[in-house]
Amino acid sequence: MTSVKGKVCCACQRNGRKTCRRTRLGEPCLKTYPLECGLLLRRARAAFRSGRTAQEGFRSAQLEALVRMLGEHECDFVDALGRDLHKPRFETIMSELILVKDEALHAVANLRKWMQPQHVERTLVTTLDETLVVSEPLGVVLIIGAWCSPVRQSLGPLVGAIAAGNCALIHPYEHTSHTAELLHRLVPSYLDNECYHVVLAGGNNLAEVVELKFDHVFFIGGREDGSRVAQAAARSLTPVTLVLGGKNPCYVDQQCDLAAAARRIAWARFHNAGQSLVAPDYVLCHADVTERLVQALKCCVMQFYGTDPQESRSFGRMVNPESFNRTRDLLWRSGKVVVGGQVVEAERYIAPTILTNVVETDAIMQHDITGPVLPILNVDGVDEAVAFINRQEKPLCVYAYSSDGKVISRLMNETSSGAFCSNDSVLQSMMVALPFGGVGASGMGSHHGRSSFDTFSHRKSCLLRGTRFECVTCLRYPPYEDRNLSLMTWASALSQRSQGWCQIL
Repeated sequence: MTSVKGKVCCACQRNGRKTCRRTRLGEPCLKTYPLECGLLLRRARAAFRSGRTAQEGFRSAQLEALVRMLGEHECDFVDALGRDLHKPRFETIMSELILVKDEALHAVANLRKWMQPQHVERTLVTTLDETLVVSEPLGVVLIIGAWCSPVRQSLGPLVGAIAAGNCALIHPYEHTSHTAELLHRLVPSYLDNECYHVVLAGGNNLAEVVELKFDHVFFIGGREDGSRVAQAAARSLTPVTLVLGGKNPCYVDQQCDLAAAARRIAWARFHNAGQSLVAPDYVLCHADVTERLVQALKCCVMQFYGTDPQESRSFGRMVNPESFNRTRDLLWRSGKVVVGGQVVEAERYIAPTILTNVVETDAIMQHDITGPVLPILNVDGVDEAVAFINRQEKPLCVYAYSSDGKVISRLMNETSSGAFCSNDSVLQSMMVALPFGGVGASGMGSHHGRSSFDTFSHRKSCLLRGTRFECVTCLRYPPYEDRNLSLMTWASALSQRSQGWCQIL
């Protein structure tokens, strides 16, 4: 249900309350300039040094507060995303709010286990010592979320940062201004005011903010912005995690359930009006399959959005005029429109569109697609599909639809990507137990579940020794003798689990 002033929030209805805390969307929200970001960074760093984030109880309490915030302000988030992206309530709840809640509750349930030191296998020399790896928080991190899923991609990484014991500055993208302003107002009401801050610096000041010297920068978004973030971070030697977009290929084999494939591809491509980093970017299939696939996709569009998707309450809009113009221009300069193609500039509306007769050199194949457009290219079979994918930059995801296990294995093993999914799309990016991230041009590092905890932690190697057995240890000291070297070499060979000749030291 879309929120309306004066109406009771759906979360409050469920909880039997008459009213709930609400925010006033649309009010101007003060921009956070780099100087102010620097002040917030210093506050967060002082809070981190106080040690308050080190305790399991503090981390759990913050994560539980995050879950409460999403539940108590469900209608506000539905309203904000409706204003920003014309996003249906169903999509907001299922693909934004529930996924962040699942991430947070998974972290709460596993936090004690994740925080425990991990003991390492002992060697001949460390038999009486303790060898372990301790996960310690990095400090104060900067999280830059993408505009295509502004709640999930801002708060999802925050779950990992909180679980690992960090303080954080969260930077939602300015393109989704209503959602960014909502987060700016709500986060201080639920999370620790010294440890966690939402900043609205704007894209032009982003590099200056990154250069303030955080302990880690986490970025989700397009390659161009990601490159600028990485360059700015490099100037201060700040480590980064980058989850970038890319042209995610989708191979549809001659042997597959075409109806199911069409439904899953259409949902993944046209969900959120195609504004997704993980949606299939183009389809590769045999010429014999193309016509049947197009007809199946056309039927899916009709079932999903009706005869006029512009009137459908289940179909979104482009986030801003720039994104609209870019997608429209790519659409008009590539292939042949066989489904959709209608555009309405005043509404930033682009109909669910399918293109055929697309070739590798077309404009739409040279840029990432962040809109409801699906190009179909013809290949002779799996050999040509694999070769085509491997000619491109490494994508964030590879998808393969086939009832032949050998075809699936070839696509999975002979291509490189951040993630792989067979006979479905996007689902792998929603599973909290699966690490998700890019490779090569599609990014570095990963998140979700334990991976998020590890991303925002330093895994410190610790060797706890005593001063006994100095009679053995003294073999390493100068003056160097051949006899001592022989003894050390012998001891190394004796250990069947030796990790190197110098462990006797």
